[in-house]
Amino acid sequence: MKFRPLHDRVVVKRIDAEEKTAGGIIIPGTAQEKPMQGEVIAVGKGGRDEAGKLIPMDIKAGDVVLFGKWSGTEVKIDGTEYLIMKESDVMGVLEGIVASKKKAA
Repeated sequence: MKFRPLHDRVVVKRIDAEEKTAGGIIIPGTAQEKPMQGEVIAVGKGGRDEAGKLIPMDIKAGDVVLFGKWSGTEVKIDGTEYLIMKESDVMGVLEGIVASKKKAA
């Protein structure tokens, strides 16, 4: 990917939603909600405070994060869909979770 986010923005790739319920019922693709979890692909250098001092990002590439349903802007780069959002749109980092091999398209 040849895209570098600026300031306090992050690039996130959604993680696929579950295709089955806990009871084993298969959910068709049209009925699935968009997942609110994703893997951070790239981060900016950070925001600046009122004095112009750089505030480093708390998130790093490879983190699995949770974000709001309507967070970010969907973009397509090199045929792959990503979300670009501000660091403040991220609710938190999911510790101990490795992004699955399957990503949302």
